[in-house]
Amino acid sequence: MIARVLSSAVIGIDAYIVEVEVDISQGLPSFSTVGLPEGAVRESKERVKASIKNSGYHFPSDRITVNLAPADIKKEGSAFDLPMAIGILAATGLIPKEYYSKYLILGELSLDGLIRPIKGALPIAIAAKNRDLKGVFLPQENAPEAAVVKGIDIYPVGTLSHLVEVLLGLTKISPYEVNINRLFQKSESLMDFQDVRGQENVKRALEIAAAGGHNLIMIGPPGAGKTMLTRRLHTILPELSFQESLETSKVYSVMGLMPKECGLIKERPFRAPHHTISDAGLIGGGQNPKPGEVSLAHNGVLFLDELPEFRKNVLEVLRQPMEDGCVTIARASMTVTYPANFMLVAAMNPCPCGFLGDSKRECTCTYLQIARYRSKISGPLMDRIDIHMEVPAVQYKDLSSKENGRSSADILEQVKRARAIQTQRFEKMKIHTNAQMSSRHLRKFCVVDDESEVLLERAMEKMGLSARAHARILKIARTIADLAGREDIQSDHVAEAIQYRSLDRKLLR
Repeated sequence: MIARVLSSAVIGIDAYIVEVEVDISQGLPSFSTVGLPEGAVRESKERVKASIKNSGYHFPSDRITVNLAPADIKKEGSAFDLPMAIGILAATGLIPKEYYSKYLILGELSLDGLIRPIKGALPIAIAAKNRDLKGVFLPQENAPEAAVVKGIDIYPVGTLSHLVEVLLGLTKISPYEVNINRLFQKSESLMDFQDVRGQENVKRALEIAAAGGHNLIMIGPPGAGKTMLTRRLHTILPELSFQESLETSKVYSVMGLMPKECGLIKERPFRAPHHTISDAGLIGGGQNPKPGEVSLAHNGVLFLDELPEFRKNVLEVLRQPMEDGCVTIARASMTVTYPANFMLVAAMNPCPCGFLGDSKRECTCTYLQIARYRSKISGPLMDRIDIHMEVPAVQYKDLSSKENGRSSADILEQVKRARAIQTQRFEKMKIHTNAQMSSRHLRKFCVVDDESEVLLERAMEKMGLSARAHARILKIARTIADLAGREDIQSDHVAEAIQYRSLDRKLLR
C-alpha cells in the first residue's frame, strides 16, 4: 500500500513542498530512503521505527521504501521524521488518506515519540499558504514563528500519538494565534546617547548614517568611545516594518536562531562578529550553503570592530553585498541568494599602537608597521563606505561635564522624520533609503546649485576622489537636507558631506 504525506524543505531562505511517498510491500524487513537524502534524513529510519513502537503502534515487518519527491534536489535536516512516521501508519491503514492529504506535516522525532523543533518553520508556513493547504502540523516550539503567516492554520503538536489522535478526530486542536501588534510593542533600551560624554561630531555622523542607511567607519585611538557609540546606534534606528521583520525573520528561522516565544524579529539586528571569522562565516557558504553574518544583519547593523584585524580576504568579500544588497552563493548542485541589505559600521585605530596623531601620547609604530596595518583595508572597500569619521580622544572637561547631550529619543525623532521623507520619495520604487540610490536616482533627487557644483569640483580635484565617492557625497548631502527638512540640497549640506570623506587619503596614504 502507498501513502503520500506532504512535507517541506528549505533552499536558501525559501521553502518548497516535498511529497513523502511511503510504500509497504511484502519481502524481507528493510527500510530504505531515496530522493537524495543527506545524513540526518538517512538516519530517520531508526528514529521513526523506535518512535512508532514506543508510541504504542505496530511497526510493519515488511519492505518499506520512502521516496522524497522531487528526487533531484538534496534533502537535509530532521524535519522529515514526522511525515515518514505518519506515512508508514497511513500505509498500514491506520489513518485514512482524507484525514491528512490537505495538511503539511513536519517535525523531528525522539525515540519516545516526542516531537522536537525544526529549522525554517516561517518560510515553510509561507510555502503552505501559497499551496492553498488547510494547515500545518509542526512542533510546539515552532508555532509562534509559523503563526505570523496569515491565511494558513498552524497546529502545534507535542507527540506522535497526539498527532495521530488529532488526525483520527479523537482529539480536538485549535490553531495557534499570534497578536502581531503585541509583538511589535517597543521595549525600553538600557542604552542612550546621553550616556556618552563629548564626541558630538561623531553623534552627528551616526545620526546622518541612521537617517540615510549609510555605511560608516570611525578612526581613533583606543578608549575614544567608538564601540560605545556604535552599541547605541540601534536606539536611533526606526522600528522594523512588518515586511522588513518578515524578511529578517526568514533568515533567522532557516538558521534556527529565532527567539523562543517570539514569532518575529522585532528589533533591527546588530551583528558584531569576532575578527577571527572566516569569509564563509561572514558572507555565507559551506557545502550546503547557509547564510552568513551579512545576511543575519539584513535590515540592521553589521559592526566590524578593529577592522584591520580581520583577514584581508574576509574584508574583500564584503564589496559585492555592500553594492547589491544580496549575496549569491553558487555550488555545483545549487545556487542560492540571501538578502544582505545592512548598514556597515566599522571601527579602527590609526595605527597598531593606536596613538598616531595623538597630541599627548607618542606613537611607537614604525612606518613599515603602519603601512602593513593599513594595507589590510583596500581602497575599493574604503570607497564603498559613505562616512569616514575621525574620533579623537575625549577631553577631561567633556568627561566631567554635568550637561547632558541629546538623548536617543530626540535623535530618533529626527531620524524618523528624515526616513518618512525618503519613504514618500521612493514610494513607487524598490529602494527605501538614500544610501540605496542609483545614478538614475541621483540625477533626479540630488540636483545641486552652482555654488555646490564648485565645492564638489574642488573636492574632487584636491582630494582625488573617485566617481563613486562623488556619488556618496551627493547621497550624504541628500540625507543632511532631509534631516533639515529642506527639499533642495544647499551648499552647506554639500560642504558637510564633503568633510565626511576628508579622511580618504589621510588613512590610506
